[in-house]
Amino acid sequence: MTIRVMLVDDQVLLRTGFRMVLAAQPDMEVVAEAGDGVEAIAVLESADVDVVLMDVRMPKLDGVEATRRICAGPDAPKVLILTTFDLDEYAFSALKAGASGFMLKDVPPGELLAAIRAVHSGDAVVAPSTTRRLLDRFAPLLPGTEKEPRHKELQRLTEREREVMVLVAQGLSNGEIAARLVLSEATVKTHVGRILTKLGLRDRVQVVVLAYETGLVRAGGHG
Repeated sequence: MTIRVMLVDDQVLLRTGFRMVLAAQPDMEVVAEAGDGVEAIAVLESADVDVVLMDVRMPKLDGVEATRRICAGPDAPKVLILTTFDLDEYAFSALKAGASGFMLKDVPPGELLAAIRAVHSGDAVVAPSTTRRLLDRFAPLLPGTEKEPRHKELQRLTEREREVMVLVAQGLSNGEIAARLVLSEATVKTHVGRILTKLGLRDRVQVVVLAYETGLVRAGGHG
């Protein structure tokens, strides 16, 4: 399957560089480009896209608001945020808006390609340790400070699913969770799928954000 990618960045040179890297991959194709959020939303009305590489700081409409509008639509593509700074409040806001992860703009090409594939598969959080550090930094801004999770939907989870959700929020992979809970990796994947379905979440990044928001996991990554 070819992953159809859209590049959204106001710097033409950066888009050119990313396009060259992606064009060399047999499983990727750049099918659309845009120079700001407004143009991106307009282009997506007629373009069939799987993954959007989204800059955050752009004129007219920034990447955060563009991400929010894109992710709110039906059958929305996955959005991967590209940021200049490791711990960027824009990246945090973009995760809240529905982005599936974020990468630094100077990331090595191999890591960027792996991130695109991971986001497309929905099976992994991009740079989970970085995502967790980002959430740890901005956790005081989140509403969930109670000892018990506030989100009533969490009550729909089984005890095992809550265990898995905490470990996902701590940045563990399916394999690591399987080892921790003495389960098969396939069983962990099934649990993660049920968590996403029950809570109406798109991917593991949204699991992490919700775990922090509800107080299921607090700053420092502990449940």
